[in-house]
Amino acid sequence: MAQMHKSAATLRIIGDDLLPTDVSRLLNCTPTTAQKKDDVIVGKSGLQRNVRTGMWSLQSKDQQPENLDGQIEEILGKLTTNMEIWQTLTRRFRVDMFCGVFMSGGNEGLSISPTSLLSLGQRGIQLGLDVYGPE
Repeated sequence: MAQMHKSAATLRIIGDDLLPTDVSRLLNCTPTTAQKKDDVIVGKSGLQRNVRTGMWSLQSKDQQPENLDGQIEEILGKLTTNMEIWQTLTRRFRVDMFCGVFMSGGNEGLSISPTSLLSLGQRGIQLGLDVYGPE
């Protein structure tokens, strides 16, 4: 199978009553980005908006060529292995591993190892894939 050109991966924990400091404490990790519901953020254009829901996210380094297994391992390796904490988080919030995969041409593909799938599944993390075609 031909390999995808590039990949990006981000663990996202999302919920209206999410407090980023609580999630950081539970996971023993500082997020890449975090926000509470109703926080005011300023966009690149200078416009302000209120955040609709809380989110804690941890992003891996982009990989070229694609390496989702490595990115999943990179992210989960920074976080607690305590499955009770993961159960608490997934019962209370939406938790996903959001991945973007980018093609440079036709007939590219990817596979995800059983180890990565098991690690995500044990923690109750949904895997989401967005596939982007060539420019």
